[in-house]
Amino acid sequence: MGEVELSCRAYVKMYLHACLFPRCSINGLLLSSSSAGGAVCVTDCVPLLHSHLPLAPITQLALTQVDVWCSQTQQRIVGYYQANACISDSSPTPCALKVADKIAEQFDNAVLLMLDGSKMSPDYRVPPIVMYERKDSRWILKDKHMIMLRQWEETRSIAGQMLESGDHALLVDFDSHLDDITKDWTNQKLNTKIAELASPANGNI
Repeated sequence: MGEVELSCRAYVKMYLHACLFPRCSINGLLLSSSSAGGAVCVTDCVPLLHSHLPLAPITQLALTQVDVWCSQTQQRIVGYYQANACISDSSPTPCALKVADKIAEQFDNAVLLMLDGSKMSPDYRVPPIVMYERKDSRWILKDKHMIMLRQWEETRSIAGQMLESGDHALLVDFDSHLDDITKDWTNQKLNTKIAELASPANGNI
């Protein structure tokens, strides 16, 4: 498996999801709108849950709905992300491995990304992520030199600005949508806000 590139939008939304529910485990799906061979370009993410992560029926419902939406918007599910409630623990849980395995059945180069809660402060100099890839039916740590986050300084700055201004409250995960179905789990408002803050020179937002 080759490089994995993480867009500004995907990282910022994962980061804000974890910040919105700081005492909870959170998870979500990684999406790609790129069909380029070789590198996996994660262009967006869908925040899923902030409670009862191992609850299979809700996860299955979310996967099905996101899959349908992806087919309508020329995207595909390419991975899974999670942050554990215990900030010192960034190891994949059985739930994380199970969902990631399911995604890997549909996409060979699927990635499993864990957010490292101990390094989540806005001024931390490197992306607080630990990434795994699947080899021989096992998830193993991916070489960090194969993980690319272009314009990291700007991405980090946007995440910090949105947290400071309270814009992270705009984020809707699938859990919140199930509580109030008028809430948009595709997060179009949040996407627009991130796009406004990102410089046009970034290319893929």
